[in-house]
Amino acid sequence: MTERLYEEAYSLAAALPLLALAIALVVVAWLFGGWLSRRALLGRISRHNPFMRELARTTVRWAVLLVGVVLALELLDATALVGAVLGTAGVLGVAIGFAFKDILENYLAGILLSLRQPFAPRDHVVIEGHEGLVVKLTSRATVLMTLEGNHLRLPNALVFRGVILNYTRNPSRRFEFEVGIGVHEDLVRAQDIGVSKMAAVEGVVDEPAPRAFITTLGDSDVRVRYQGWVDQRSHDFAQVKSEAIRAVKLALEHAGMDLPEPIYRVQLSEPRSAKTRAAGDAVVRSADAAPPAPVPDVAPADEAQRTRARRDIEQQIDLEPTHAGDANLLDPTAPRE
Repeated sequence: MTERLYEEAYSLAAALPLLALAIALVVVAWLFGGWLSRRALLGRISRHNPFMRELARTTVRWAVLLVGVVLALELLDATALVGAVLGTAGVLGVAIGFAFKDILENYLAGILLSLRQPFAPRDHVVIEGHEGLVVKLTSRATVLMTLEGNHLRLPNALVFRGVILNYTRNPSRRFEFEVGIGVHEDLVRAQDIGVSKMAAVEGVVDEPAPRAFITTLGDSDVRVRYQGWVDQRSHDFAQVKSEAIRAVKLALEHAGMDLPEPIYRVQLSEPRSAKTRAAGDAVVRSADAAPPAPVPDVAPADEAQRTRARRDIEQQIDLEPTHAGDANLLDPTAPRE
């Protein structure tokens, strides 16, 4: 027994130089991986994406360290241990993948979104029914500022799989609205009046030009749809649409166009005398004979100012607190998908 202990101690003492060399090899691999990960080449490869730059540096560092560990184990003649470690790592990786499926899915989706760049910071988007301006893209979530000024975080997996509507990608945006015209009116004249009034509204672009067309023949009116385009870079979409509706309505009223309202008939079950019915009919005829007083078309003095683009939501984004751990993966200068 004592002789066997001596033999084991002698073997251990003989292996100490190799063990020290293996440890030194692992340390050198760690230092070399850190030096290599800080080279400017990796920074140039992923200069438009800070997330990918950090991911590339971490991958290079750990890849070099793994090579150093494998060489150290080979030096110690522990190849069987290498296989056992790799097998354990594989089983452990599968278990972790199932346990953290949602986290890994959002992480991978963040990587792909940072490469695709489907939107830029402050783009006005609608993602799976959620509307707002893009604040930033992190490794786990996409942050939006809703039009009500609320902070909205969407998982990257939802954003990657979802349908994205980007209002900012094309600066020109079309608005439309419908007006009911009386069935006895000149519809071509109503179209021309509305189109000319829309063209005069501050913010409605000349090309594509405004237009109007008939959509539906209703019970008591004919529906005419008016369309115009707005340059969102300089004017507010909602304000321009509001001014266009107001201008078209007033113009049609001034031209004497009939804009009928829904008509409802109320039938009373109580019988009336002939004298009462005659008096009621006279009141109805007098009310129908009196034409409505025209509304003066007095445009506000600051109409041009009212339709200018407003940056209320952008100001709320500027007030957003910044966190050091949540780097923005979106690059305003990067090419878009």
